[in-house]
Amino acid sequence: MAQAAAQTRAVLLAVALCVLGLATGGLAQLKSGFYTGKCGGNDVETIVQGLVKARVARDAAIVAQLLRLQFHECAVNGCDGGLLVDGPGSEKTASPNLSVKGYDLITAIKTELERRCPGVVSCSDIEILATRDAVALAGGQRYAVRTGRRDRRRSSAADVRLPGAEDTATQTTSYFANLGFDQLETVVLLGAHTVGVTHCSKIKKTRLYSYGGKTGATDPSLHQDDAQVYKKYVCPNTAASDNNILYLDAQSSVSRLDNSYYKRLQGRHGVLSVDQNLYANGTSTKWHVDRLANTNDFYWLFPKTLVKLGEINVLTGTQGEVRRVCSRFN
Repeated sequence: MAQAAAQTRAVLLAVALCVLGLATGGLAQLKSGFYTGKCGGNDVETIVQGLVKARVARDAAIVAQLLRLQFHECAVNGCDGGLLVDGPGSEKTASPNLSVKGYDLITAIKTELERRCPGVVSCSDIEILATRDAVALAGGQRYAVRTGRRDRRRSSAADVRLPGAEDTATQTTSYFANLGFDQLETVVLLGAHTVGVTHCSKIKKTRLYSYGGKTGATDPSLHQDDAQVYKKYVCPNTAASDNNILYLDAQSSVSRLDNSYYKRLQGRHGVLSVDQNLYANGTSTKWHVDRLANTNDFYWLFPKTLVKLGEINVLTGTQGEVRRVCSRFN
């Protein structure tokens, strides 16, 4: 009887360890240098860096595009390559993702890696590595990332839930809290907008011409000088201006990862409501904006927060697959 009880305990322990392994296996199996020795004599991270460097040299906008791509990827089911998949009803077809760019660079990197070591490097790892390299090339701090992600065999537009351009600070921090980020990390992540752009269609109705649903009303939180310039030159109230570009930071700083974005929020120069709302009176995020504007903390906090973003709900080991082509399942 004692022997049977011991055997039962052993079985239960084995089951518990198995369950624990499944629960923690994803993150535990990510590691630095995962691809070392797995691509012949090729250094996977050096190959990625070279292709990103060449692209940034001729197209600085790719930095913002990769940052946005990583966020839209990792915020939906984790960093699993789901956003890269083509086809009806895929994540890529969801409304918030229709303006996402940078897919061509991911494809170019994947093609080169497949030529050198077929079926080894996942698409989800390529996204994370490419973004890391772009950040460094735009003046950000270079940071190490762990690799070993696998690509999920799921991509559904129905899964896509992303923050809105008009969200309040409370809505924004609540969204990011569900992803595991505290308020400071949330404000840091939005600092990616220092290299971002938007279009007039995003602010014409809500901030320039119909604030609060009132015809002709302008959002009082938008600096009056900015409002006048936008109305007169950039975003006149005609459909023809909808696709005109607005820089989310000072145009002189838009290709550089710096804390200028936060300084502009202090002066009511935030273009999108979701940004300016971080500095609204009475919000718990306002002092974080002040901290990031008045110190150099953004430079080391931003990479740290991107690393955390890049490790959300990853697949590893034998989970998922390593796609041969990023835009379709094997």
